Amino acid sequence: MAPKVKKSVPVPPKAKAKAKALKAKKAIPKGVHKKKKTRPSPTFRWPKTLWLRRQPKYPGKSALRRNQLNRYAISKFPLTTESAMKKTEDNTPVFIVDVKANGHQIKQAVKKLCDIGVAKLNTLMGPDGEKKAHVQLALPTKKQYLFYVIYSFPPFF
Repeated sequence: MAPKVKKSVPVPPKAKAKAKALKAKKAIPKGVHKKKKTRPSPTFRWPKTLWLRRQPKYPGKSALRRNQLNRYAISKFPLTTESAMKKTEDNTPVFIVDVKANGHQIKQAVKKLCDIGVAKLNTLMGPDGEKKAHVQLALPTKKQYLFYVIYSFPPFF
């Protein structure tokens, strides 16, 4: 047997309104008091809220940046001044290199381009804003071969 459902007597809307008005009437003379929060500092700081990570619909960059400093861009050209040629005879050729290239990158570029091992590398910034690299070669090589290799590889045509 199904349980009996009590019939609720509908409350007339006037009675609801009257009850609400009485409640408001009682609150007026007393007043509604809230406790005031004391602040330790005179500067107002917004409360910290939740910061969600961004979830983009598509990537901001379509492709990764290509490394601009490859071995051909690092070494610009060999220096052919009198003092540089004298150094080249002593197994230390001088190159003008990219300003942003560091010692490791310059060593790798010279090794790859000239097929010669590098023993030591000194770099200096000239007053004209160019970077010079004094590359001391690992093995002593014949002067003719050295001049041929250094002054005839592809980037210096």
